[in-house]
Amino acid sequence: MVRIAVVVGSTRPGRRSRQVADWVLARAAAHGGADFEILDLADYKLPLLDEPVPPSLGDYKHEHTKAWARTISGFDGFIFVTAEYNHSVPGVLKNALDFLYAEWNNKAAGFVSYGGAGGVRAVENLRLIAGELQIADVRAQVALPFATEFENFTTFTPSETAEEALNPLLDQLISWTTALKTLRT
Repeated sequence: MVRIAVVVGSTRPGRRSRQVADWVLARAAAHGGADFEILDLADYKLPLLDEPVPPSLGDYKHEHTKAWARTISGFDGFIFVTAEYNHSVPGVLKNALDFLYAEWNNKAAGFVSYGGAGGVRAVENLRLIAGELQIADVRAQVALPFATEFENFTTFTPSETAEEALNPLLDQLISWTTALKTLRT
């Protein structure tokens, strides 16, 4: 069975991403078809990219990079849970992606975003980044506007529409993740 990480893409105090990621994990586990696990960037405390050579060379010098590479290597696919900061992704998520290269290649990703406009502009940016890292992103996505999906803009309360939007994302992601695994074996 393929392993898919639900990536908590913000480390900001008071973040909403963990609430959303926990919801995604619970629904994904009930959906089945893969082994799902939370991957919280707050647990890794990566510094700003500090490797002396480009990640595409795979010549990692720092232990934190090597540990991050081992972690990402162990997954076949990803669901990136992202906030939208200034029409883009949180810096910590961009930094985590930038640290590695080959470990991301030929894997699949789906996106669950939130923010004033549902986080859709963050996902637009993530799709460009994913393409450069040779991550195949699925079409289905879940966009969660603060006004409709968060009580008092703080407590995540997913609507029926959000619940329904997650299933196609999971179906597509599991299919693509399974298919792409054959490229890596």
